[in-house]
Amino acid sequence: MQFIDLKSQYAALQTAIDGRMRAVLEHGQYIMGPEVRELEERLAAYTGTPHCITVASGTEALLIALMAIGVRPGDEVITTPFSFFATAEVIALLGATPVFVDVEPDTCNIDVSRIEAAVTARSRAIIPVSLYGQPADMEAINAIAERHGLVVIEDAAQSFGADYRGKKSCNLSAIGCTSFFPSKPLGCYGDGGAIFTHDDGLAQAMREIRVHGQSKRYHHARIGVGGRMDTLQCAIVLAKLERFAWEIERRIALGKRYGELLADCAGIRTLALRPDRSSVHGQYTVLCEDRAAAIARMTAAAIPHAVHYPIALHRQPALADLGYGEGSFPIAERLAQQVLSLPMSADLNEAEQVAVVRALRGSDASAGGA
Repeated sequence: MQFIDLKSQYAALQTAIDGRMRAVLEHGQYIMGPEVRELEERLAAYTGTPHCITVASGTEALLIALMAIGVRPGDEVITTPFSFFATAEVIALLGATPVFVDVEPDTCNIDVSRIEAAVTARSRAIIPVSLYGQPADMEAINAIAERHGLVVIEDAAQSFGADYRGKKSCNLSAIGCTSFFPSKPLGCYGDGGAIFTHDDGLAQAMREIRVHGQSKRYHHARIGVGGRMDTLQCAIVLAKLERFAWEIERRIALGKRYGELLADCAGIRTLALRPDRSSVHGQYTVLCEDRAAAIARMTAAAIPHAVHYPIALHRQPALADLGYGEGSFPIAERLAQQVLSLPMSADLNEAEQVAVVRALRGSDASAGGA
């Protein structure tokens, strides 16, 4: 069993993927080739945003977005302490200060009720993370941002394809950023990412920043980075779009079935799914009263698993100078001790799901239909 079954996905899409890659090898435009523009147009249409800017990674997407809105040393950016490190890393890279707000205990997403208290005169932006594939409460976050003149950047690295109140993730705020890392719901075969916005000026700034700030060849209008997404990676994502709608349906169905199989599992809680949104289960993550024991059972049964994430961001050594101590964000700290991610991909089959749940249940394996 694979934690994320990219081999089966490739087998299903081999003709399309090989054909797309061969086309790039034949025309030889490996940087900013025609597949780059084609993918941007396809993704913009999918999300309902007028602008999509492909970039080198999800991390680069967040960094370029912050650069485009002018975040600089001394500024503050409000975000969650429970995410992959890149969410806070890009803020610190620009000399700004990550300001953390604790999360909801049942979704692991930022607790909107705590955000406004974190706003100061130095606040410039809010980065909510659509963790594990479910968007945060973006309308409420946007309302707070509007009251205080802040920019909302959705970190949608795990949620591309999810819906929130009839709109797609990445089209829920001023800027949306996603990742095409191979394990993501829509992944390439290396690093890649994209930024989405309705703002023409921001879109132009982000296009320039990704090519070293160039407004035209060798004319650098601003400071930028080498942040382009390779043509070959864009070609792979274009091929994967052929069955992406089916994959999202499949992920949602598998997530629902996991929930049913684990409904009465002692010591294991599934995350809440809010009724006004969907989750694409970028990771299918549960909460364990005794994670070490759960991991031991999974390991003994040769079931792949992972922990996303074992250390809350404010407890990371690289951010020690922020001055947050143990207990600063107790919910995030508790979740870091409880979360466990199970195998999830569109090609996971029902028998494999049963095997996963049996291993997780251990001696409780006869319950719940598993």
